[in-house]
Formats: sequence, structure tokens, C-alpha cells
Amino acid sequence: MIRTWRITDEKYAAQAFDGEGARRYGGRWNHKGSRVVYNSDSLALATLEQLVHISTNMPLPSRVAIRVDIPDKVYRVEIDARELPEGWRRTDGVKALRDRGTEWVLGSESAVLVVPSVVIPQEKNYVLNPNHPGFDKLHIHSPEPFTFDPRLLS
Repeated sequence: MIRTWRITDEKYAAQAFDGEGARRYGGRWNHKGSRVVYNSDSLALATLEQLVHISTNMPLPSRVAIRVDIPDKVYRVEIDARELPEGWRRTDGVKALRDRGTEWVLGSESAVLVVPSVVIPQEKNYVLNPNHPGFDKLHIHSPEPFTFDPRLLS
């Protein structure tokens, strides 16, 4: 079993796994129009993945952390950082990743795509496909209150 984490605004906790935000706005591994859900392999990495999008003077809404357990029997596709084009971590390298992730969603090969984190490439993020039949095999736990240590934003 693999344990993953998602941090989201408390007000969106009930919809945290429908993929609607990624469908509306796109993300690093999906173009607009593709439903996916982003998780990280630790709560610490999930925190860093959130912090890179937060300005230091931005008020922080109440957050929740949601644990997702991925059983070993759930098939996963994994992308190694060495397979990615040069510059994949830069902002201008995002299109290639979006193309690859969107192809994965459309191909419906698996419910889980394991990808390197841009923040810490040695760590993993998990892109979940809520439309894949295997998604129902994931164990999504109840949300837990989560707050950032204010020193992280000073």
C-alpha cells in the first residue's frame, strides 16, 4: 500500500476528489478539460506543493489534509524524471508535462500516474484519474484539520 496526501481548502473538502479544479484550470500534468487530482507521497511534500502557490501576504483559508491509501493491487503508471525533457521543472517546460498527463488520462491506462515532484524531484506526486474504474479501489480517508506554521510564510 502507498499512502498519499492532499491538502485543500476546508470549503472544498467534499469535492476534493472530483477533479473539477484541474478540469477548469489545468495543472502541471493536465490540460484544461481533463479531470485529475493531485496528491503527494508525504504530508510534508503536500505542504511544500501548496506553499509554492501562496504569496507571503496572502491570507490562508482553513485547510484540511486528506490521506489516500493506494492498495498494491491498483495498477500505476510511473514516469521517471530521466524520461522527461530538459527543462521540465521550469515554467516554460509545463506544456510537455501537460501533454503527457492528458494523454494518460485520455488513454485510461490506470487510475494512478506517479510523477516526480517539481519542488523535490527525488520525491513523488500522484496524479489520480477520478474517471478511471480503478479509482474506486483507493481508500480516501476523512479530512483532518491542517494549518501551516506561520513561520513558513515569513
